[in-house]
Amino acid sequence: MSRKILIVDDDPNIVVPLQFLMEQNGHDVIVAQSGEEALEAVSKYNPALVLLDIMLPGIDGFEVCEIIKLNPEWKAIKIIFLTAKGRDVDIAKGMVLGADAYITKPFSNKQIVECVKKLLEA
Repeated sequence: MSRKILIVDDDPNIVVPLQFLMEQNGHDVIVAQSGEEALEAVSKYNPALVLLDIMLPGIDGFEVCEIIKLNPEWKAIKIIFLTAKGRDVDIAKGMVLGADAYITKPFSNKQIVECVKKLLEA
């Protein structure tokens, strides 16, 4: 089943392979490069899942996550943080803000595919 996935990252070295990987797994992919673009894309496309970096130009990923989870219309959107911020305090903050999963870079393709599949089936 094809589901819309929003990839939010400002690094093309992350976005391009992730987009390819998600499309290979049958998903429709939307890309945003800033927090503001991410919120516009969520409003316009209502994705099933967001792969979200924390360090973004403008609004950061933590704030994007919080805004999505506080909006009743978007509450069902699954969020996976995909970030280099791997400290316990960052992970805890991400989960408290409503993330469904937290994966640190570098990550394996298998890890991402399995996590996305698990969350979309839930």
